[in-house]
Amino acid sequence: MFARPARGLLDFSLVLLCVWTAWHHTPAGALVRRGTAWALGHRSTARALLDYYALDVPPPPSDTGDALDALVPLPTTPPPVPLAAPEALAHGSYLAFQALSAEARAPVLALARERGLSPEMLSDSRQGPVALGRLHAALAVDFPDEESRLAALFVGRLPTHYALERLAAEGHAPSLKRLAQQWPPGYEAASGAAVQALALATAFSLAWPVPEHSRISSPFGLRTNPVLGVKKLHTGIDLAVRTGTEVRAVADGTVSRASEDAVNGRVVLLRHERGVTTAYCHNSALRVRPGDRVKRGQVIALSGNTGRSTGPHLHYQLSLFSRPVDPLRFRPRGLAVVDNAFSE
Repeated sequence: MFARPARGLLDFSLVLLCVWTAWHHTPAGALVRRGTAWALGHRSTARALLDYYALDVPPPPSDTGDALDALVPLPTTPPPVPLAAPEALAHGSYLAFQALSAEARAPVLALARERGLSPEMLSDSRQGPVALGRLHAALAVDFPDEESRLAALFVGRLPTHYALERLAAEGHAPSLKRLAQQWPPGYEAASGAAVQALALATAFSLAWPVPEHSRISSPFGLRTNPVLGVKKLHTGIDLAVRTGTEVRAVADGTVSRASEDAVNGRVVLLRHERGVTTAYCHNSALRVRPGDRVKRGQVIALSGNTGRSTGPHLHYQLSLFSRPVDPLRFRPRGLAVVDNAFSE
């Protein structure tokens, strides 16, 4: 005798679930939410419509400060050789230094003068990374860890010493986030440059997800999508490898996504901290789950041809502070083979 009321309650619950899904997880729902927010004068939380058809890379945890809305200029050419950690940090610091205003460069220039380095040398694209490496070496004795050393480089040694003493008294380990909280107003640009340098250094030190000789069938950049027939930004590079090729993590990190959708196929998204994320799409099988901690070189998937794809390949994507960037700009020259044959 309870069949009819129970069926009605189930139907009502399913309707509510469908409405909620359409409201929060479809382009039509996003359009309605944006329109409603505009009409009421509120700020919409809906994703951009095109995001429903592209890889969803969530933003990094909010530990980079308000000064990081704009990323520093990326390298126009890759480094000549594979970079070890000290050289990667020097290259990242050089790029972050180039983005600073003349006023914000003062601490770096003061340290350079102490070491007998000219401002011209710091601004030279070939000598600049070498000069920044020498400055890091000079600071390493007093500031052995990378984050406090970057703070001393861009903010100054005295403010950094003061901040470190405060953190030690409070029982906290040093980090750029905690150091920035100890500085008085006026150091936002410098602290932002330090965080950006750390992210760029991480990008310069990344490994490669498949064998070095793998051919790049479609590079990063604007192109005519071979499936949709419209011009779109290709937010990664396509590596032409056979189905079943082992896909390896390019650095230590945490799996924030390991799932499948109609566009990206079987996809793994890794968060490497410091504002760096990498994505691996169109796999035939996944070897990790969300929340797993992975090590550099660990097999995380087997490449394939799933999702919206025209042939077996791996779509590899690198993002800094949720902004897709060309992985080849951080790849040593001579290792990339590009033939512009589209794979997706």
